Amino acid sequence: MATTETPPAAWTEDLVRFLQSQPGIAAVRVNPTDRKLSVATLGPVDTARLAEHIGEVLHAIEHKLSEGGKRTAAPAGFVVKRSGDTTTVERPTCVTAPGFWRWTDYNLAEEEDAHDHGHGDEWRLLSVLAATCGVAGLAAFAAGRLGAPGWLVPALYGAALIAGGWDATIDTWKNIRRKKLDIHFLMLAVAVGAVSIGAWGEATLLLFLFSASGAMEAFALDRTQREVSALLHTAPKLATVIGPAGEEHVVKAETLKVDDRLLVKPGDMFAADGEVVKGQSSSDESTLTGESVPVDKAIGAQVFSGTINLAGVLEVRVRRLPSESTLQKIIRLIQTAQKLKAPSERFTDKFGAGYTLLVLGLTAAMFLVWWLGFQLPAFRNEPDRFSAFYRAMTLLVVASPCALVLSIPSAILAAIAWGAKHGILFRGGAAIEKLAEVDVVALDKTGTLTTGELAVISYESFPAGREQEVRELAFALEKNSTHPLARAITQHARQVGTRVREVEQFESVTGQGVRGKFAEGSVVLGRRELIAAGPFASWLEKMPAADAEFSEIWVLAPGLIGRVLLKDRLRPESRGVLAALKAGGIVTVMLTGDRRHTAEAVARESGVSEVRSGLSPEGKVAAIAGFGKAGHKVAMVGDGVNDAPCLAAAYVSVAMGARGSDAALEQSEVILMNDRIENFLSAHRLSRRARRIIKENLLISLGTVVVMVTTSLFGFVPLSIGVLVHEGSTVVVCLNSLRLLLGKNR
Repeated sequence: MATTETPPAAWTEDLVRFLQSQPGIAAVRVNPTDRKLSVATLGPVDTARLAEHIGEVLHAIEHKLSEGGKRTAAPAGFVVKRSGDTTTVERPTCVTAPGFWRWTDYNLAEEEDAHDHGHGDEWRLLSVLAATCGVAGLAAFAAGRLGAPGWLVPALYGAALIAGGWDATIDTWKNIRRKKLDIHFLMLAVAVGAVSIGAWGEATLLLFLFSASGAMEAFALDRTQREVSALLHTAPKLATVIGPAGEEHVVKAETLKVDDRLLVKPGDMFAADGEVVKGQSSSDESTLTGESVPVDKAIGAQVFSGTINLAGVLEVRVRRLPSESTLQKIIRLIQTAQKLKAPSERFTDKFGAGYTLLVLGLTAAMFLVWWLGFQLPAFRNEPDRFSAFYRAMTLLVVASPCALVLSIPSAILAAIAWGAKHGILFRGGAAIEKLAEVDVVALDKTGTLTTGELAVISYESFPAGREQEVRELAFALEKNSTHPLARAITQHARQVGTRVREVEQFESVTGQGVRGKFAEGSVVLGRRELIAAGPFASWLEKMPAADAEFSEIWVLAPGLIGRVLLKDRLRPESRGVLAALKAGGIVTVMLTGDRRHTAEAVARESGVSEVRSGLSPEGKVAAIAGFGKAGHKVAMVGDGVNDAPCLAAAYVSVAMGARGSDAALEQSEVILMNDRIENFLSAHRLSRRARRIIKENLLISLGTVVVMVTTSLFGFVPLSIGVLVHEGSTVVVCLNSLRLLLGKNR
């Protein structure tokens, strides 16, 4: 039953439908006046998919709002509450549940603003307007000095003011319709005030610098959005499918299904994430990782949508639908990240709204103080002193929070863009700020510090000296299998040029191994248990098992017994990453469910500071919680389903992107694409650099305001100097943030 006294607005139906389609959402609230939408979650949700649905709801609400706020019947089965301008729709629940809800804010105006300001030509238009303002202003100044006709100077200044204030006027009108005031209104108010006292030059200088800083802001935003646009354009549109009879036909990429076989020729894009089943080649994966070095591809290798096949012809089996491909996940994650605000950015948003009203009030009060208290002329400057209105306009300029408003979002967006280009996805500005604060990095072993793929270490034969024969038999039996152990044996055999032998009467023994018939007789390959069930059981008992860090596969042939030893290899980059983190004063901890012997062997090889082995998922969570209770801020790096709980418990969660499970990706705030562990080091350096630049921006913007407001209160600052210094700080802030795009964080 609805608790509203009046029927809910028509767009409430859209909120109800949204809740019905999103079981992970407990409540949603909308404030049409402030153009805010917030959702409450209880537990983990797929934020990328949620953002897509929210976009649809935003469009629907915007359309309904434009119809004039029609009313409808209260929705059955949901609770509708109204408090002022805010409407909340909740699922029926217990009274204690709202205390555990986690609210996330979205801006109703984002879709409209993206449409108005998201295209790449906006900064060019603003640059032209700013240049027109500057040229016309200089021409007016020169005309006045050269004694031009009386009508020419005001006409040139008028053209300059129109060009410089055009964009600010459009934004101000939109905000007034939303009952909102911001810095654009302040700038226009100052310009009008300056003109009213005859300060045409100061008004023109103000709008020129303001429009120039706006053009720079748009340029910075365009650079960040260009990375997403590039990914969207690289998304493949067509694919060549191989039919059951070997026929080829071209289809749209979005129609592909799992297990479809694709033919990918040199120069073609991979249309979906998949696995190579035939052929050898290399691929350009720079769109996903930023790495320009081609990656070799052979049978069993993974390929990713949007990357390019460079050399040979490949046949690929589709493993993920195009809509769930790595490329599409990247696009959704970046788009979501750009909408999620960092904690400091949310602070400046709240600070800015009240600050604008404070500045307007202070300006009006000081005008009265100067006029009535100090007996200054109200509007007309005198040779030895400025008027009260002139001083008020100067105070209004220098107190406006232009640079402050841009200081944080410009740096956050630049950092997100740099990361996206180099294979690091930040799910919002909060992740960037938090990652810079960590002092402990916990890492899973398998798939994070190690490759997660077993590799052949050696072959043994009994009697000794027949290792090559063991390798040939193992290769012949495993070459048609897709089991991870078989894939490792096959890849190693091909790398060393092993002779291909024909096998007859091939048979798979479920859960144990395989057997086949060769010229010399029947050969069995499998686990120790398979061999132990035969006549060699007593002999096998005398053979020591492989060390805990190895996996073993036995080969039994007439007159020959052999063993293949395999091991999960350490990532080549892991040692350098851990050494760099330790050099930076960060403690590294390996959390693994493996036995102590195996874990310690990897720890010695990698150089990790501390090892905790034999942990269940609950044990990993307890370890993370223990660090938190000790006052540490922990970043957890993992990839598997069993890592999802401890990722959720960490201060910052980081997932390996290519091999990472959906559960791990959903819990992660930072994603390292293509499983490049060295990108964690780049992400950490980027976050620390971004935080440093944010602090610099805040110091520049707030410092300028404090100094200029103080001097303005004593009447020491002419309006022209106030305009130049204050708007100049905005330009400096934008340029400082752009350093994140242009610099190197590796």
